[in-house]
Amino acid sequence: MKLPLHWKIVIGMVAGLLFGYLMKNLEMKGIVVDWIKPFGTIFINLLKMIAVPLIVVSLIVGLSDLKDISKLSKLGGRTVIFYLFSTVTAVSIGLVLANLIKPGSFINEESRKSLLENFAGDAAQKIELAEKAKHSGPLQPLVDIVPENFFNALSDNGSMLQVILFVILIGIGLILIDEQKAKPVVDFFKGLNDVIMKIIDIIMSAAPIGVFALMASLMVEIPDFSTLGALGIYALTVLLGLLLMTFVFYPTLLYTIAKVNPIRFFKAIAPAQLLAFSTSSSAATLPVTMERVTEHVGVDEEVSSFVLPLGATVNMDGTSLYQAVAAIFIAQAMLPEPLDLQTQLMIIVTATLASIGSAAVPSAGMVMLVIVLGQAGIPEAGLALIFAIDRPLDMCRTVTNITSDATVATLVAKSVGKLHEPPLHKEE
Repeated sequence: MKLPLHWKIVIGMVAGLLFGYLMKNLEMKGIVVDWIKPFGTIFINLLKMIAVPLIVVSLIVGLSDLKDISKLSKLGGRTVIFYLFSTVTAVSIGLVLANLIKPGSFINEESRKSLLENFAGDAAQKIELAEKAKHSGPLQPLVDIVPENFFNALSDNGSMLQVILFVILIGIGLILIDEQKAKPVVDFFKGLNDVIMKIIDIIMSAAPIGVFALMASLMVEIPDFSTLGALGIYALTVLLGLLLMTFVFYPTLLYTIAKVNPIRFFKAIAPAQLLAFSTSSSAATLPVTMERVTEHVGVDEEVSSFVLPLGATVNMDGTSLYQAVAAIFIAQAMLPEPLDLQTQLMIIVTATLASIGSAAVPSAGMVMLVIVLGQAGIPEAGLALIFAIDRPLDMCRTVTNITSDATVATLVAKSVGKLHEPPLHKEE
């Protein structure tokens, strides 16, 4: 029997971690960095390469099938409501867990000084980027959505919102013109969409090799566990929150609202989750997320092509939860008094808005955390406390981010009558 794709990825992941651990202990890191890591980089670049063409083509096809502008407004409205609800829930869970567990109280003075000294430079870079974001004005995110040049936006994965806006306008134009005139354009993009989906299948055939390379390089580059020990309770608090979101909150929504079996759902999106864990990038995982949600969960393409690219850009539940826990952790470690209720409620608002506005900012999660810290009156230099363990947690919160996107796509599809039983697939 042919081994399913997600098991191949798991094997590649485990083998990569073991190989990287062996090379690290043999002090042969150079072999991994010079000869193994490049294959992981190539794999991520292939996924990023196909992401923007996939968004453009699938969104045009999906929108042209709506045939009615009112359907687009209904789709957009429900998508925004579900995304906002899940983000606020994620931040709230993060705050509750951080207040109950109090991870900041477990870090001693020696560890605190060591982390602040070792990662002061990294923290300063993020604070500088955040300062630029702060001084850009309240309406700058709206300005950033509208591209000066569409082709420049196409060449930058960080400009995904600009691409989405322009493609939505093309889709609206196709709906409004005569159907016979629109048909050749739509047929072209439908054919191109089939080609792109086949390219994704080809790229995914190399997924086990790419994941092996990524995990091996991660293992040789990660800080020593002795450095991470002081941050163990903080890391466990974040992980507990991510697990609650991924395996309790989303399955509850799927079962109660969409009437979807959570086990079938997780089996369908498992390759996307494993890829998100390996790459730490929602954008790189997007082509696979779209393919799994459309062909294996049963979400109609006109829904998935709109909801998922938007989610990969503005919906960051895992990042929002992490920001809430990190803010409370840093406050507990560096402030003499705990934060009051009003300040924590403002963290919910700030973290929610930050997750929406973080798309065009480099190192988005960390940079937006600086803004959350500043609003709450928490020392921004405390960012240095969490740098040592950020990469493993980034991998985990990316899994939550794409699971949230897939869940919301399923819920929206159910609400507009576009959720179908997925076709029977041959073994992967």
